[in-house]
Amino acid sequence: MCAKHCGIAVLVLALATLTGALGARADVVTDANAKATEIASRHPGTPPAVRIMAFVQVSVFEAVNAITGRYPPLRTKINAPAGASADAAVAAATRTVLSKLMPTQQAAIDADYLATLKPLPDGPAKSNGIAVGEQAAAACLARADDATSLPDTYRPHTTSGVYVPTLLPAVPNWGRRKPWVMASGEQFRPGPPPRLTSETWARDYNEIKALGARNSTQRTPEQTAIARFWEATAPAVYWPVARSVAAAPGRDVTENARLLAVAAMAMDDGLTAVFDAKYAYNLWRPITAIRNGDLDGNDATERDPGWTPFIDTPMHPEYPCAHCIVSASLGAVLQAELGSGPTPKLSSASSTAGGAVRTWTSVADFVQEVALARIYDGVHYRNSTEVGTAMGKKIGELAVKSFPKPIR
Repeated sequence: MCAKHCGIAVLVLALATLTGALGARADVVTDANAKATEIASRHPGTPPAVRIMAFVQVSVFEAVNAITGRYPPLRTKINAPAGASADAAVAAATRTVLSKLMPTQQAAIDADYLATLKPLPDGPAKSNGIAVGEQAAAACLARADDATSLPDTYRPHTTSGVYVPTLLPAVPNWGRRKPWVMASGEQFRPGPPPRLTSETWARDYNEIKALGARNSTQRTPEQTAIARFWEATAPAVYWPVARSVAAAPGRDVTENARLLAVAAMAMDDGLTAVFDAKYAYNLWRPITAIRNGDLDGNDATERDPGWTPFIDTPMHPEYPCAHCIVSASLGAVLQAELGSGPTPKLSSASSTAGGAVRTWTSVADFVQEVALARIYDGVHYRNSTEVGTAMGKKIGELAVKSFPKPIR
């Protein structure tokens, strides 16, 4: 899921206004989310960018909730003075987190901060709100130094004396991070991938060989459009979907702060879980498997020595699908929020598709499209997308269940 396209700065900048506008009714929480997402998406790696947004959204919730008092605090109780401005608190919480975790973007961070504060009259409400936001962020950031600083000791699997590519894979320690709602990164570790001699392996191998090839004649134009759209990996492609739900009429800042915090924790824990599983099983990617199809012991697979996927293969093991776990964890949170009520039009835009906008009429359609896209991209087998989706659903449901109930 860490792809070079995360850092397409020009398109990400151009999409900032577009993706923010996809949710028609922004409040201070959703507006701050849109701006923070644009900045976090400049990080060259997807897992760190998703992690940054988790710290932002949890801090924003703690700040807003300290003022409105609707829920128990997630971490530390903050005594907000009466009348403290929620707008100022959200701005300060967002700025404090981003300044700590994205210091190279300080100019943009400060510009967004000042733009939010400018309409607010000077006085105790504003200054107290700023103090609340800074306290909330400081409490949240106290847990920021976790397994991301562990030494990289990944050992390539090889035979003595045989060359292997020397560029090390991405984030091998990510599964050891402290989760938000899971007990550990192993909590939802799935069983092993299909045996290479199995019918499931042959089915998935031949499907992706046909549909995921760079010059596939079997992939339809619509499937190609989906593949190109979901080549994007940065948070900027996921958060507009959440804001589509947050923009529903009648919602307030506390509801939206809670929704986005739950979604952020679920997506971040999803990546912790998926990278735990990826490095536990170390399954080869389609480009490796198909170019070595004569070595899998399966008579139903045929080697193609020149096979190339539609997009560049991410630099980490295949199983399970990370895109799928992120979309499904987000989807589970959004579906819980919607319940049996109507689903608003869900929308997002993609930097890897030239800013194209896609829409979905149900959460299930959104989640399913992401899974199919990774097959069309030529980077994930169907079984891996199914397993990743199932993991994400469980994690999203756990995030919803674990969140404190309102006290008033």
